[in-house]
Amino acid sequence: MAGEVWRRGWFRFAIILLVWTVLGLFFTGQIYYTELLGERTPTWTHAAKSQMVHPYLWALATPLILWLAGRFPVEQPRWKRNLGVHLLFGTLCAILVAGIYHVALYFIFWHGERPFVIRHTARTIIYNSAENYGVYFLIVLLHHVYRYYTRFRQGELRATQLETRLAQAQLQALKMQLHPHFLFNTLHSISSLVHKDPEAADRMISRLGDFLRMTLDSTSAQEVNLRQELEFLRCYLEIERIRFQDRLTTDMEIDPHALDTRVPNLILQPIVENAIRHGVAPRSTPGRIEIEAKQKNGTLRIEVRDNGPGLPRNLSADNLFRKGLGLANTRARLEQLYGEDYRLELAERPGGGLTVTVEIPATAAANGRPDPSSN
Repeated sequence: MAGEVWRRGWFRFAIILLVWTVLGLFFTGQIYYTELLGERTPTWTHAAKSQMVHPYLWALATPLILWLAGRFPVEQPRWKRNLGVHLLFGTLCAILVAGIYHVALYFIFWHGERPFVIRHTARTIIYNSAENYGVYFLIVLLHHVYRYYTRFRQGELRATQLETRLAQAQLQALKMQLHPHFLFNTLHSISSLVHKDPEAADRMISRLGDFLRMTLDSTSAQEVNLRQELEFLRCYLEIERIRFQDRLTTDMEIDPHALDTRVPNLILQPIVENAIRHGVAPRSTPGRIEIEAKQKNGTLRIEVRDNGPGLPRNLSADNLFRKGLGLANTRARLEQLYGEDYRLELAERPGGGLTVTVEIPATAAANGRPDPSSN
């Protein structure tokens, strides 16, 4: 809210004018009491005339300096060029402010009493150059401080939102796992295997336990490497293959170079679960889920494909995202993590079925942070 108010031009200029007025009054009082202790008899009017001109000139220049500081920030990757720009404009400001200040003082105090001498103006410019350079770069510095503070607060807000999104994803996954229908079918599959294939039933129980444990023990890390994400996904798919038996086949084509790429935690399971629920479960014929991950040109591309009925009639991909099915929260998390530098698309396949495509920067999460799994 404060940032939005500050961006209003009139409010920003009012604050700038107030700050420089306070400084001008401070300098006015300083001159008045200095002369009061001397031999001259001071007046507030005389002190104000001599001390308020300079601050108000800087008040007029400050909006331009703030704009320049925002347009040419002294930071990577062009800090040298931008610093040169500020040296140029700092010099122009120092000349103009000191020159106009001297001309204004001449017309306030000495006009009609003595001639105007341009040499005196040049001397004033040179004499006050250090002070004026200091004022210019102090304004630039304060702008950068405010800029970094705003980024810091935005980062805190973004981190909070990411934690919320992750918690929602974890709760969504847990809800699916504990859904009575899911548990009923899983336990029914185990029951049918107990006598026919005890080893398969035992394996199914073990995988179900692993699956629940992996979710409940999931850390609050926003990102994990693709290898961890696929381990969780394989556990889930093994359970679903037992449930659907011959009606579900899965295939993974994973680029080995992509395994260490970091991806959002719990990003694949909602997409695959959505494909199984709407692409495999409604049909009596065999269904197939394909997961492909490739890393190329600094981008990780993941595709989840099914051979189901495709999009329902009168329902576009955008409407499907808005209606949820695990996809709306997935898109929101990707936007929080990568801004606009991601792609999440849903398209019908020519031979039937849907393809969900996720593209993220392969190095977006590689910020030197340790892998949570290594702790």
